[in-house]
Amino acid sequence: MSYTLIGKHEKDSRANRDGYVSAMLEMMEKNKDLIHVDCDLMGCINTGKLLKAFPGQTFNAGIAEQNAMGVAAGMAATGLDVFIHSFGCFAARRMFDQAFLAAGYSKLPVHVIGSDPGVCAAFNGATHMPFEDCALYMSVPESVVIDSCDYAQTYALTKKLAQEPGLSYMRLIRKGFTTVYADGSDFEIGKGVTLRDGTDVTIIASGILVDEALKAEEQLAAKGISARVIDMHTWKPLDVELILKAAKETGAIVTAENHQVSCGLGSAVSNVLTDQCLVPLERIGIQEQFGQVGPQDYLMEQYHLLAADIVVAAEKVIARKEK
Repeated sequence: MSYTLIGKHEKDSRANRDGYVSAMLEMMEKNKDLIHVDCDLMGCINTGKLLKAFPGQTFNAGIAEQNAMGVAAGMAATGLDVFIHSFGCFAARRMFDQAFLAAGYSKLPVHVIGSDPGVCAAFNGATHMPFEDCALYMSVPESVVIDSCDYAQTYALTKKLAQEPGLSYMRLIRKGFTTVYADGSDFEIGKGVTLRDGTDVTIIASGILVDEALKAEEQLAAKGISARVIDMHTWKPLDVELILKAAKETGAIVTAENHQVSCGLGSAVSNVLTDQCLVPLERIGIQEQFGQVGPQDYLMEQYHLLAADIVVAAEKVIARKEK
């Protein structure tokens, strides 16, 4: 694992979906057994490029997500390695029964891509806003679950997922994103990345909350508080060793996610701390709420997913530690 942190809080001119598409184009050229299945959303995720370049390896299953998963699992059963995409709400809620049984239970290499996770669904609205997608896939035994944060990470982890032998799920931002890593950065599934070192509190974040965590670290530093920042891109298998190290060395944890905290990254970290190293924990994320319509910046403010919210949580958890 090697990476270069940019961390300047600047928007990238590219669409994040192209990190996935670029990785797939390179892999499909070398591996004729690599397949992409889409659910009538090629225009949304730019996988029309895959269809044009590799028409024999790219399939549109239409607006029929359950059937698409059955098709993907069937292909995998013949020895093919299959990626399948839909919006996160449909990739999770709609096709989950088939994913659990046809792919997960059958131990087949089917890699699900869920785009527009959480508040990234924005104007698609409440019905299309998945705050529980990772929770569903985390419940499948031996699954892999990833929340990528930018183009470089999406590109690298797409290539790593192609090597996974079973069911996986990666949620990714579809369009605009803030650059965290330089192109060429590499990551390991199941291994978090320590972006900033600190001694007073640890912030464990993923996806769009990674950049907010880095902003929060800067704001806390201005107050004389030393915060460690970890990008926990893989929720399952979780990097337990890194969490325990942070808990023992800083004594306080804040998690930050674009997902329901009761069944996501925060709950996974909580399970580790409860079992092995009990320290104060505060969780930033969706708090038993449904989605709504609006621009992403507005929704992040409404759901308290901003750096300022992480700062408040960090100060609160440090105060709990000191009692």
